[in-house]
Amino acid sequence: MSNLLKSIIRPEILALSAYHVPSADGMIKLDAMENPYTLPLILREEISQLAEDAHINRYPDPSATSLKVILRNTLSIPSEMAIMLGNGSDEIIQAIALATAKPEAVLMGVDPGFAMFRIIATFCGMNYVGVPLTANFSLDLDAMLAAISQHRPAVIFLAYPNNPSGNLFDPQAICRIIEATPGIVIVDEAYQAFADATFMDMLTQYPNLLLMRTLSKLGLAGLRLGLLVGRPEWLAQLEKLRLPYNVGIMTQLIAERIFQHYDILLEQAAAIKAERTILRARLATMEGVEVFPSDANFILFRLNEASRIFQELQQYGILIKNLDGTHPLLKNCLRVTVGTSDENTQFCKTLRRILDKPLQLA
Repeated sequence: MSNLLKSIIRPEILALSAYHVPSADGMIKLDAMENPYTLPLILREEISQLAEDAHINRYPDPSATSLKVILRNTLSIPSEMAIMLGNGSDEIIQAIALATAKPEAVLMGVDPGFAMFRIIATFCGMNYVGVPLTANFSLDLDAMLAAISQHRPAVIFLAYPNNPSGNLFDPQAICRIIEATPGIVIVDEAYQAFADATFMDMLTQYPNLLLMRTLSKLGLAGLRLGLLVGRPEWLAQLEKLRLPYNVGIMTQLIAERIFQHYDILLEQAAAIKAERTILRARLATMEGVEVFPSDANFILFRLNEASRIFQELQQYGILIKNLDGTHPLLKNCLRVTVGTSDENTQFCKTLRRILDKPLQLA
């Protein structure tokens, strides 16, 4: 590494590892919590017409006014709450971190949790404090309250359900955390469609609570659209960090049209939940496999030699997520996204074949 590079780039950036996205060319892709179902043909044809008629020579509506109206109505967002849109929820996390990154400010999360909370805190110059979960991935409320008292965080992010564990935290424990923190608490409901649980109705009760959603897990990952809901006084400040025209015209048009058919997305979410039940049951029948409860569209499981099995699955053309070595609680853990019935069947058959294969002695 050159001296010039080291003299220009911040040391915490030099030490940071980029978020790695592996290639999935030619593989059954079960690593990224995507909806495996495409939209119906008639809706895809409507979207094609939107693309044909779109004025892409013009900038999009900077406020995405009509899209916000349909999102508010469809997602039952309280009328007194404001909405901010981002190019995915990552951009919203970044805006929150930038706005609160005073000297020595702390961004707090749980470990293991969504990796981008730590990464974004670091490159925005905040101190990240991760409070370990219990052995069964529950919130350790006493540890959280002690950490809040010690570090006085400006921001706390809590995913509900959590990623990568897939479980819902105790809502009463989350309320205690909201009440105890001197800063703001953002509940990240990226997987809400698969959990049937939300803090949306708690926004009016807690002035320091904000709610984050993404449309990626619902089936619109390629559009990159996230939203933040909260009191206008908070979002007015965060809007100052949102780059102009951050949500493109095609994203706005397509999301508006799809949300006019929101029932289709809910039907697909219901199908994923049904497949999740079947997939969990199949995994639970495999000897040596520990399956964790999930309220998301993925399943975390533990087995011996997880990294080797992850590599063997890749050799069979199946890509899941290897979490072994990323955190002590995730030792020998893998995470699989719930796919279609055929994809799940192929994954289970392949995993069973690997597990039943005699070990080769050196």
